[in-house]
Amino acid sequence: MRRIEPITGACVWHGSEMANSPRWQRRLSEMQLAEIDAALAAAKAQGLRWEEMDKQDFPLPAFASLAEAIRAELEEGSGILLLRGLDPGRYTPDELKILYAGLCRHIGTLVYSNRAGEIMREIRDVASAGQDAGQRYGALPDAGRPGAFLSSYARTLTNQQLRFHTDRCDVVGLFCIRQALRGGVSKLCSSPAVHNAMLARRPEFCAALYEPLWRSRFGEEDATDDSSYPLPVWGVRGGKFTSHYSRTFIEVAQRRAEVPRLRAEQAEALDLLHELAEELCLEMSFAPGDIQFVNNHVIYHARTAFEDNPAQRADRLLLRLWMAVPNSRALPEDHAVLWRNTDPGALRGGIGQTETAPVG
Repeated sequence: MRRIEPITGACVWHGSEMANSPRWQRRLSEMQLAEIDAALAAAKAQGLRWEEMDKQDFPLPAFASLAEAIRAELEEGSGILLLRGLDPGRYTPDELKILYAGLCRHIGTLVYSNRAGEIMREIRDVASAGQDAGQRYGALPDAGRPGAFLSSYARTLTNQQLRFHTDRCDVVGLFCIRQALRGGVSKLCSSPAVHNAMLARRPEFCAALYEPLWRSRFGEEDATDDSSYPLPVWGVRGGKFTSHYSRTFIEVAQRRAEVPRLRAEQAEALDLLHELAEELCLEMSFAPGDIQFVNNHVIYHARTAFEDNPAQRADRLLLRLWMAVPNSRALPEDHAVLWRNTDPGALRGGIGQTETAPVG
């Protein structure tokens, strides 16, 4: 068995110690809020859409030091950052998208979140708008069970729980516009802490997750389930840890006869990963105006199921952006199958463009 060392540093934490910690929370100052309003007014006066803006079109000089602190906390610190202070009720839906994209362009470069060029995604239960998430965003027959096996992308757009996973980008931002009537609790977990706990309890399982496991590109990169690739769950390069994990992508790949079967040790390791993530996670509820930033290399995130009530304006709505950041870590060379570029600070991640028609 390979020699594996525990991961050290500020990225290793337990939810119990983070719940009341100020280290991962920041609040926009009155000066910064006024600056955001001025930049928004200027962008609107020029007739700019959020898709065509760059950070020069949304100047935020007073935000520069905070943007640097956010990137530092994400890469060198805990891997999570909650930014507060905005009031969504002051803005129209279009204005919210302009200010959110404008703000995030000062943190990183926006990357595609599906195969047809979408960058900003509204995260909501699309059934409330009369849409079928599986039909629109990917579903497969679920042998022996009622209903369908939803793609990871489709599950995001329901009110179901989401299991612990990572997204295909350095940093994901979630901007809360409205919260649900009940549920929708965000769960965040240090993946290096899960790694270390597994190493202590079952080192053979920990070693199994450094080996390639086959994943499917179904839902985000491919409309079918016939495109798969091998990638370890865990990796280390230059002393920096990374994890890419979604049980759904692994389960879809296992439906294909040509994909190598998970060994019993690998399957048990994935079960233990989920168990440890639940044990070690931090739970938090979004308030309208909160922006949560997560470094996918060191954080697993999940969501509890939720219940909406549109009549009470309690229908959960988040705006999601995926970003590549200039201070990102180097990744192991065998991770290029997913990230394309493994160099530190590279423009990487997001979804390869394989469709010409909109997906959703």
